[in-house]
Amino acid sequence: MSAPESLITPPSATARTAAQAHLDALAKPLGALGELETLAAWLCACQDQCPPRPLDRVRAVVLAGDHGITHFGVSAYPREVTPAMVHAFLAGSAGVAVLARQHGLSLQVFDLAVDDELAGVAPEVTAYKVRRSSEPIHLQDALTDQQVRQAIQAGKLIAAEQIAAGADLLILGDMGIGNTTPAAALIAASFGLGAAEVTGRGTGIDDAALRRKTELIDLALVRVGDRAVDPIQRLAALGSADLAAGVGFLIAAARAGVPVLLDGLITVAEAVVAEDIAPGVVAWCAAGHRSTEPAQQLALDKLGLRPVLDLSLRLGEGSGAVAAVPLLRSAVLLIREMALLADLAPHGS
Repeated sequence: MSAPESLITPPSATARTAAQAHLDALAKPLGALGELETLAAWLCACQDQCPPRPLDRVRAVVLAGDHGITHFGVSAYPREVTPAMVHAFLAGSAGVAVLARQHGLSLQVFDLAVDDELAGVAPEVTAYKVRRSSEPIHLQDALTDQQVRQAIQAGKLIAAEQIAAGADLLILGDMGIGNTTPAAALIAASFGLGAAEVTGRGTGIDDAALRRKTELIDLALVRVGDRAVDPIQRLAALGSADLAAGVGFLIAAARAGVPVLLDGLITVAEAVVAEDIAPGVVAWCAAGHRSTEPAQQLALDKLGLRPVLDLSLRLGEGSGAVAAVPLLRSAVLLIREMALLADLAPHGS
C-alpha cells in the first residue's frame, strides 16, 4: 500500500478564535451574518491573521481530460466537446470564463488527457499532458501507477505556479465529457458506497443511460475490489489523469497554506482522495456550491463541508465556485470594515 504523505499543517486555530471574537463584537446580533461569519473565520484561519487580507488575487485553474468510459454511453454529449471547450476557455467564451471576467479572476486551462492534439494552442496549455484519454474503468485500470504519479506531480506544479503568481485563493475546475463517472466511482470506493447511491445524470442523460452508467460504475467497483483502499491504486483503477492532477493540486495548495474553493462533483472527489493521501487537505478547502450530483452531496456531508451556494448548478468548469467568490469577498469586507458595537456612539436624548 502506498505510504501516506505527511500530515498537512492546519489553518491557524488562534486566528480563527480571534476572528470569531471579532465577529461577535460587530454591530449586529450574535451570528446574524450566518455562513458569512463562518467563511470570514475560515479565511482568517487560512491567512493566520484577523482581519484577513482582501481577496484581490483569486486564480482559477481548469484541468481538462477525456475518459475511456465515454465510449459506453454514459454522457449525453460526444467526447469531441472536450477539445472544443478547451478552445472556448482560451477564447474567453466558456461559462466559467465569462464569470471569471466579471469577477476579475485569473483563469487558465491545462490539458492533462484530452483525446486530441489541440493544434494551435499555446504550449503551456499542453505542457503537463500525461496521455490521451484513459482506459474504460469497468474493463481495466484507467491509468498505470506511473501515470497517476506523473499526473499528481503535474497538479502540484500547476498549483505552485499559481501560488508563485501571488494567489490568495485558488479555484479548481474541470473539463471532460464523461468525468462524472470516474468521479462518482472514486467517491463510492472511498466511502464504501454502492453505485446506485452515487450515480447521477451528469450532462443530463435519460433514464436508460442512467441505468447503464450505474451498471458500469458497479462493474468498475467490483473489478477493483479491495485495491481501492490504497488511494494511488484507487486513482489508477477508477480515476483519470485530470482527476489525479486535481488531487496533486489540492495537496500542494494545502501544504503551501493557500485556501481552495472547490467546485462540483469532480473537485470534491479529488478532495476526498487528496485527504486520504495527505491528511489535513480538506481543512484548507471550502465548498463553492452544491451540485445536482448525488455523489457530491454525499461527499460534502462526509467531509463536513457546507456549500456556499445551492443553485442546482451542474456546468462544472469551476463555474459554481467562481460564482461564489463575491460572497467570500463580502465576508472579508464585513469583518474588515464593519463597525464594532462598542464603538457606536450613543444616541443623544
